Amino acid sequence: MFNKKASDPKNKPDQIIEAIALKPGQIIADIGAGGGYFSLRFAKIVGREGKVYAVDVNPDFLEFIKNSAKEKKLNNVITKLTTENRLDLPEKSLDFIFMRNITHHISNRVKYFENLKKFLKPDGRVIIIEYKPGKSLSFRGIFGHHVAKEIIVREMEEAGYLLEKEFDFLPEQHFTIYSTRYTSTTR
Repeated sequence: MFNKKASDPKNKPDQIIEAIALKPGQIIADIGAGGGYFSLRFAKIVGREGKVYAVDVNPDFLEFIKNSAKEKKLNNVITKLTTENRLDLPEKSLDFIFMRNITHHISNRVKYFENLKKFLKPDGRVIIIEYKPGKSLSFRGIFGHHVAKEIIVREMEEAGYLLEKEFDFLPEQHFTIYSTRYTSTTR
């Protein structure tokens, strides 16, 4: 189910991949990997020299990802079971952290975002794709499965990040990329 939605052309997965501009040899964590659609695509791009950490709270999803990676002969996908309060990733190792449609599940986002910094390389980036607020009678509206872009930007700034890029090509989501580096005009 998750891969079907992630791979749907109307959700523009190819444009997302292109916008991230992953390179061979890089290391990325896909937090909230779900069925692994993006994890597996990332694994092909980063190649043998790179790594993809597929991170999720659901062990069944991780087993599915592990089996899919094996089928596709992708030996660079490492699955990690997590909780909201405990990420088991190597410190100062990640070029990117990718979070798609999960920030609405995180209770204390500022603290969570602050904690992510320890896993990033000095020039690492955090990529956040999150649902825009939907109609009040939609699934997103009723269950609160969204966070407005302005809130994410503010919370990331509070956590010590700088908005580096934003994209507006997704119909139902906002898409932003953050760095931990500051310029002289920021805090």
